[in-house]
Amino acid sequence: MTQAIVIDDVRRLIDRRDWFGLRAELEKWNPGELADLLDALDSREQALVVRLLPRDRASNVIAQVGVHRARRLIEGLEDRDTRRLLASLRPDDRTALLEELPGPLTQHLLNLLPAEDLAEARALLGYPEESIGRVMTPDYVAVRPEWTVEEALAHIRAMARRAETVNVVYVVDRSWRLLDALELARFITARPGQRVADLMDGQYVAISAFADREEAVRLMRQSDLHALPVVDSDNTLVGIVTIDDVLDIASEEATEDFHKVGGVAPLDTRYRDASLLQLYRKRVPWLVGLVVLNLASSTVIAAYEDVLASTIALAFFIPLLIDSGGNTGAQSATLVVRALATGEFDRGGWARAFARELAVGLALGASMAAAASVLGIFRGGPEIGLVVGIAMCLIVITANLVGAVLPFLLSRLRLDPAVASSPLITTVADVAGLAIYFTTAAVILGV
Repeated sequence: MTQAIVIDDVRRLIDRRDWFGLRAELEKWNPGELADLLDALDSREQALVVRLLPRDRASNVIAQVGVHRARRLIEGLEDRDTRRLLASLRPDDRTALLEELPGPLTQHLLNLLPAEDLAEARALLGYPEESIGRVMTPDYVAVRPEWTVEEALAHIRAMARRAETVNVVYVVDRSWRLLDALELARFITARPGQRVADLMDGQYVAISAFADREEAVRLMRQSDLHALPVVDSDNTLVGIVTIDDVLDIASEEATEDFHKVGGVAPLDTRYRDASLLQLYRKRVPWLVGLVVLNLASSTVIAAYEDVLASTIALAFFIPLLIDSGGNTGAQSATLVVRALATGEFDRGGWARAFARELAVGLALGASMAAAASVLGIFRGGPEIGLVVGIAMCLIVITANLVGAVLPFLLSRLRLDPAVASSPLITTVADVAGLAIYFTTAAVILGV
């Protein structure tokens, strides 16, 4: 029996509405043959065949038909059948399908998924782990520019129950590209016969689905928004992020940065719920790494062993000097990291930060050098006082600049500036401080 005759038999069964006979016939076909069958049927017939297939067989068939044929099939299905079909697909097959579809259709299909499948689809759709695409919601209200205000309000009322927020209404074209974001009050105060286009001014703020989550926090704080539209590379509206999502993000980011500043890998759970093994694993890599870095301090001391042996009083001031440098660098890094996090500086603002911290470092260094030199004179005489005073000034200036510039360097390398934490800055300042101290001593004391 040729394929044409078989297809005619299927069509006759559909025309007679013999669903039991059609289901029995379809059970004889393997997924590949069913895929070819669907390709030969029109949209109405395809929908009927898919509706009669068991969920597992339907998912296997969709995996066989390819993206372009699957797109035509899905476009011909009703929402309830599409929802059933998407839910039956394996995550990788569903993701492969969604990735290749145009933005408006992908957005529509995401709206049909239940919450659990939606979260999974976002995670697999190619959005980076820390991107806003992972936390956006597709539950928003959108209207067309050609609608009247009366039509728009009717649509808003109909969609209000399932929407995340109706305080902001988004205007999109027929390709679902974002045109504007309007406050609900604009519709309420407008005349019913006015067009939505008459209310638009094109002044809206949007964020890419691939942007970092912290960028959404910065934009919403800067623009005083309670909802932010999320778009793809074609400016297709794919979702929104709301103020409650942003507050959660800000809390998570603040906690993560707080942990990193303390030299601890961020915990994935609350402290009281973390096991002893988790706490150990989160802390030991940093401590071991800092031990390795501190070997550089030992190397510096060994290199200047003769200087230290000639004037044993120099050993008394080592803790004072390196602790002062570490504390100064930690202060500077904390201020700059916070400024980067709140958007006061961008990645190119290092020159401004460098100039400010150089001036502050000079003032701090001079003040601390005056106090340190007095201690040096009291403990070891005028020459030691001069060594300690000059070394203190240079160490404070250097540590202050390192603390200011290191966060920008880490940001440039696509690393979290919070990694420039107190333990790391202190270790770097220790090595630099010892080298400055002993070099100053060697020059002034002539050793």
